[in-house]
Amino acid sequence: MSISNITVFMPSVLTLIGIPGLEAVQCWIGIPFCAMYLIAMVGNTLLLIIIKSERSLHEPMYLFLGMLGATDIVLGTSIVPKMLGIFWFHVPEIYFDSCLLQMGLIHTFECIESGILLAMALDRYVAICYPLRHAAIFTHRLVIQIGTVVTLRAAILVAPSLVLIKFRFQFYHTTIISHSYCEHMAIVKLAAENVQVNKIYGLFVAFTVAGFDLTFITLSYIQIFITVFRLPQKEARLKAFNTCIAHICVFLQLYLLAFFSFFTHRFGAHVPPYIHILFSSLYLLVPPFLNPLVYGAKTKQIRTHVAKMFSS
Repeated sequence: MSISNITVFMPSVLTLIGIPGLEAVQCWIGIPFCAMYLIAMVGNTLLLIIIKSERSLHEPMYLFLGMLGATDIVLGTSIVPKMLGIFWFHVPEIYFDSCLLQMGLIHTFECIESGILLAMALDRYVAICYPLRHAAIFTHRLVIQIGTVVTLRAAILVAPSLVLIKFRFQFYHTTIISHSYCEHMAIVKLAAENVQVNKIYGLFVAFTVAGFDLTFITLSYIQIFITVFRLPQKEARLKAFNTCIAHICVFLQLYLLAFFSFFTHRFGAHVPPYIHILFSSLYLLVPPFLNPLVYGAKTKQIRTHVAKMFSS
C-alpha cells in the first residue's frame, strides 16, 4: 500500500476531540458523566467493603459480585478522568503510549467483565438446577481459579492488538482521534498503512469473547427457567426467578450497548458520529453505574447489610 506524502511518522502525542459535533455542549455532557462515575465509584466501593467485611457474604455469588465491582472501578477510572479533562479543561492531548495503555485497560477489563458475568450465570445455574451439589462444585478454590482464567484470557486476547498497533504502524494520516477515549478501531483508522490484519483480529476477539460468553449465558438461563417453571410451589418459583432478575438486567444492558457500539463502528457509516460516540461512552459508563444499584436493589442480603452499615 502506498504511503501518501501527507503523513505523520510515529507520532508521540495524539489528540482526542471528545464527541464530534457536540464540542460546544461537551461541558454540559460532562456533568451527568461525572455524576454516573462518582455513583459508580461509591456504589462499587461500598459493595466491596460489605462483601469483604461480612463473612456471611463469602459465597461464590457475592465473591463474583466483588470481582465485578473491582472490574467496574478500574474500567470507569481508565476512561472518565481523561474524558472530563477533554470536556471541562480542554486538555485533549494524550501521549501515544498512554493512549495504548488506556486502550489495553479498557478492552482487557471489558473482557474480564464479560467473563465474570458468565461465571455468575453458571453459578446461578448450578445453584438452581443442582442445589444439593452447589457447595461441592463452587468452592472458594474454584472461584479463585475462575477469576484467574478470566483475567488471563482477557490479557492474552487483548495484548496482540496492542503489539499490532505499536510495531506494525509507522505512518499515520492524522494524530486526531474522533473519539472521547482511545478505542481500538479509532486508533487503527488513523494508520496510513494496511490495517486489514488489525480489523480481522479485532473481530476475532470480539466474537470470541462476546460470542462464547453470551452463548453460554443464554443456555444457562434457558435451563434455569425450565427448572424454575417446573417447581411445584409458586413461592419457590418467584424466589428462584427473583434471584436471576438482577443478573439478566446487568448482562442485557451490557451486551446490547456493546453490540450497538461494535457494529456502528464497523458498519454504521450512516450513523451520526456523535450518536456512536455517545453510545460507546455510555457502554463503558452505564454498567459500572448500574451494577451496584441493580444488585443493591434486588439482593436482600446486600440491602440488609447496607442498611445496617448506615444505621450503625
